[in-house]
Amino acid sequence: MEQSSTTWPWPDLPPGPLGSPSPDLPRRHAEAPLEPTTMPSGDKIVMAVRYEDVRTLMTSPKCSRNLRAPGLPRMVSGTSVDDDPAALINQDPPEHTRYRRIMQGTFTPRHIERWRPRAAAIANELLDRAGTDFDVVADFALPLPARVICEMLGVPMDRFEQFRGWTETFLSTSDADAEARGAEFAAFLDYARELIAAHRAGPGDDLLDLLIEARDEGDRLSEDELTNMVFTLILAGHETTASIIIRGVFRLLSHPEQLGQLVAYPELLEPAVEEILRYEGSGGNGLLRLVTRDLELSGGVVPGGSVVLPNPSAANHDPAVYADPGRFDLRRFATSPPHPHLSFGHGTHYCLGANLARMELQEAFRALSRRLPGLRATEDLASVRWSSDGLIYRPLRLGVSA
Repeated sequence: MEQSSTTWPWPDLPPGPLGSPSPDLPRRHAEAPLEPTTMPSGDKIVMAVRYEDVRTLMTSPKCSRNLRAPGLPRMVSGTSVDDDPAALINQDPPEHTRYRRIMQGTFTPRHIERWRPRAAAIANELLDRAGTDFDVVADFALPLPARVICEMLGVPMDRFEQFRGWTETFLSTSDADAEARGAEFAAFLDYARELIAAHRAGPGDDLLDLLIEARDEGDRLSEDELTNMVFTLILAGHETTASIIIRGVFRLLSHPEQLGQLVAYPELLEPAVEEILRYEGSGGNGLLRLVTRDLELSGGVVPGGSVVLPNPSAANHDPAVYADPGRFDLRRFATSPPHPHLSFGHGTHYCLGANLARMELQEAFRALSRRLPGLRATEDLASVRWSSDGLIYRPLRLGVSA
């Protein structure tokens, strides 16, 4: 999976230097807000880049996440997350409304805050073990959210490397992994079923037990829905959050004056995390939408039957919404907060795990800024290699010294 930063599966919107937003974004925002693009599968779709258009696509009842009809464009070849009808992200109202109503009490800020002390302790344990010279990716960013989600779900940590293998294959856009992707998905779901059965036999009080017991007026998740939720939590609960930690550390190292601000002013922690989320996005490119009826956007009318990619990372850099969007500024959200970023989505499919991800990011950057105020890269940042044949884009290794 190791590629140079010049290889990118989205050739129509390549990243800029040091993994920064594409230098073509200003033109796209101004002149081509709805431009055809080629997905890793080779299928052609339309990509939306303006903030208001992306929000509209995320909220309009004319847009569907049901992309299972034969012949529709696909993000990747072979099995993908878009194929599972039981997945929350693939459902439309009223099924989606029912699913989220059952789940919503499990991911409230109050429930997530119970895990903050443990996340902080894990972050500090990892830094204790890492020493003064370490790899942010392997020694900190990957294990932190992995340990948190494994403990929350009651998953033995000795399964983590297996999860990593499953996740890496499943998020790959390589045609070579297309067949393996289906097998890994099946294996992942089999393990999720085993885990659920074990918790039914010996219930406790972790997140999985809450999911098993979650209900709304007597309505519970079906077995397939519950299995898919466990899969989604393990998949999204470590790789996507880890990616933002990695990219956030990389961005701070490339802007040492901003890192200095975070060290000197701890009260900047929460707005700093929001700016990292805005600037870096989620590491991916959003979820496809099928436009079921003609939909008017700022760039024109999208005909019914079209498949569109609302790109939240591009929307987060829209100059119509954010002043000087290419500037990385930890104070951007501190005094007069701008529009909310779209890294967790918007509307019906707003990320269910947003509270958890925010908490983990805050504890990660709190520990790094407090414990390692002199953090610096041990290699030229321009030579850092990035993963770029997957749906997550991040440095593969990031050596640092305290």
